[in-house]
Amino acid sequence: MSFAVFVDGSANLPKEMLDGIEVLPCDYLINGEQKIYTGDLESFDSHSYYEGLKNGDKVKTSLLNTQTFIDHFTPVVKEGKDIVYIAMSAGISGTYNAAIAAADELMEEYDGCYVHIVDSMGCGFGSGLLALKAAQLSKENMPCPEASKILDAAVPHACQYFTVDDLNFLKNTGRVSGVTASIGTVLNIKPILFGDSTGHIISCGKVRGRKKSIDAIVEKYKAKRMTDGDQTVCISHGDCLDDANELASLVKEANPDAKITIASHEPFSGSHVGPGMLGLFFWGTER
Repeated sequence: MSFAVFVDGSANLPKEMLDGIEVLPCDYLINGEQKIYTGDLESFDSHSYYEGLKNGDKVKTSLLNTQTFIDHFTPVVKEGKDIVYIAMSAGISGTYNAAIAAADELMEEYDGCYVHIVDSMGCGFGSGLLALKAAQLSKENMPCPEASKILDAAVPHACQYFTVDDLNFLKNTGRVSGVTASIGTVLNIKPILFGDSTGHIISCGKVRGRKKSIDAIVEKYKAKRMTDGDQTVCISHGDCLDDANELASLVKEANPDAKITIASHEPFSGSHVGPGMLGLFFWGTER
């Protein structure tokens, strides 16, 4: 490995995909009780978590602070290794800026070290896809500055489309208005959302009903997917495995070469999208 690759728990990567990738823990509160998510997706009881959200559990997340990055990065820098950290979008969290501050401090203190922070312009598997690419570049012994340029250039091609079952969770985080959430819930309107080129979550369509929302995401995949290169496809879900399997089946039908991973959506950003979230992440020609 030519450089160390870091993500945090929001990258949503299952254990079998973490070869060459270090995961930083995320803190959050459930009804005032502190929880630490270390990125161990296999130990995350997603059913209980999302059932709790349905039943009114209040979850509050906080950004990873600069000291957290310094604490985890310093031992690696002291070993003489460069670092790449794939951050969740600066458009939805202050974590990116905290990581930048840590990188600047370390590069000033340790002569010759190189720490690069990639703004994934996304979250969940949107960050995870970039981390997988970073780990592969490191295994190929590519110098960190060169790999960093490749990763930054790859960000616009890390596509992420998702839908949610309950608009009120997005309302609570300011993503949609209260009126929109109320009308959408009554009329069974399902938004099709994506991380845009500025790293913000916006709507790119609305349909009525769950089945049509799944079909709409598949149509985005057909229109945007790269026909050559990395065919990795990741699906995350907020305790709706049957829908995730249906989505996977339709993606496989559209592209038999797709290498599909299905996983529960991690708790850190899961509180913002809620139970029933269903997301598709893949390499595309554009966002």
